[in-house]
Amino acid sequence: MPADNALLAAGAGVVLCGPAAFVLGPWLMRRIPEPVLEEGDTKILYADLAGPRAAYWCGGLAAVAGGLLGWELGTDAALVAWLLLAVAGAVLGYIDARTRFLPSAIIWPTYGVVALALVGAALVSGEWGSLRRAAIAGLIGFGVFFLLWWVFPRGVGFGDVRLSGLLGLALGWLGWGEFASGLYGGFFLGAVVGVVLIVARVMTRKQLVPFGPYMLIGALAGVFVGSPLERLYTG
Repeated sequence: MPADNALLAAGAGVVLCGPAAFVLGPWLMRRIPEPVLEEGDTKILYADLAGPRAAYWCGGLAAVAGGLLGWELGTDAALVAWLLLAVAGAVLGYIDARTRFLPSAIIWPTYGVVALALVGAALVSGEWGSLRRAAIAGLIGFGVFFLLWWVFPRGVGFGDVRLSGLLGLALGWLGWGEFASGLYGGFFLGAVVGVVLIVARVMTRKQLVPFGPYMLIGALAGVFVGSPLERLYTG
């Protein structure tokens, strides 16, 4: 069932997120510093991505995500935090898909604005328990992905570790069901797509694909399916 004022919130999500990412995406790509590469590694320069293609992709992805989030969350106090994350996530997902890097120059500031938005949501709604759960979920998400990176650094990049804490923070506000299904649903999605690509001989087992887009799509899916799955699990 859609949330209260879902249509209005969905429209606001599209109108606010789409143009913001359209403008902000290429602007950031022209300004964020390049990572230090290991010997033999190459990548497309961020500045070389900052063209009309990037603007349309970032704007379109953010508009879709913002509309879906508005429809599902409605007047939830955390909607502002999620719309901010939709803009940043669209830019991060596009960059990771093109370069296999998630720039910390975008992720760390996004932590700050999302955290401030959630604190504001707690002040407005009085849901301090949700804020506490969000902080705990962010730490858990970061810790689990850090362990995965430490054990299998070729499979999980440290950019994924940074992103996991950010997604865990936002998902944790909504609930543990959203956190579990949203943060780790990316693994399932990535595995399914990877198997399909291998079977179709588009890629080989030794090739690695950027994981950030799957994490972001998984987090968006978790907003929708987390609560129903939690109710199903608990009976």
